[in-house]
Amino acid sequence: MLLQLSTWPEVEKHLERESGIIIPIGSTEQHGPNGLIGTDAICPETIAAGVGEESGAMVAPTLNVGMAQHHMAFAGTMTLRPSTLIAVIKDVVDSLARHGFDRFYFLNGHGGNIATLSSAFSEIHTERSLRTGGAIGAAVRCKVANWWMGPKVKTLAKKLFGNAEGSHATPSEVSLSFYAHPEAVKSAEMSPRIAPSGGFHGAEDYRRRFPDGRIGSDPTLASVEAGERLYLAALGEIAADYKAFLAAD
Repeated sequence: MLLQLSTWPEVEKHLERESGIIIPIGSTEQHGPNGLIGTDAICPETIAAGVGEESGAMVAPTLNVGMAQHHMAFAGTMTLRPSTLIAVIKDVVDSLARHGFDRFYFLNGHGGNIATLSSAFSEIHTERSLRTGGAIGAAVRCKVANWWMGPKVKTLAKKLFGNAEGSHATPSEVSLSFYAHPEAVKSAEMSPRIAPSGGFHGAEDYRRRFPDGRIGSDPTLASVEAGERLYLAALGEIAADYKAFLAAD
């Protein structure tokens, strides 16, 4: 059930039976020569929509811009400052909590968001803890789930791509984005076949060390067919994890 395609009476009725909501969050950043700039938002958005369709879960609009300053030397990348993203997450949670939602499941598609999400959750809970009569809002709970970290997805990615998976512009995330948007599949020559791995310091250093944007990966292996397999694996894992999140004391 997509929030943006619902009416307010439908949302009120939904809240009578369930107070959880899935919030896809990603990034708008480069994903190598053949990866879509929207990959990190497309992946969680696609999985969340599937969970909503199968289970009736409420799914919020995707937060498409994340913390991606380290990709800013590549054209098309957009970023929020960590402080800005924290403020956005807090305002989204507070807005939805005002209407009666109290379980916020952030389905994440970008590793660079994890630290900021954790900080935002701390701000949200601290603000409520410091209120006079602190029980107000005490039921609000937030969780981040990274779609690529489920054991079935990790096992499948390893089986499909082996050591060519890498850590950025991975064939698994590119495949899932191609499955979601087969009309936008891209191809490109890449050399070396598997990109180098390693760390970096800021946007310019990233571009110097990894000039085509990849880190340790070979996204030429990406395919719509692999994306469908990864989608189905992630769908089952995320649906089960969200159900457990709602049921937890």
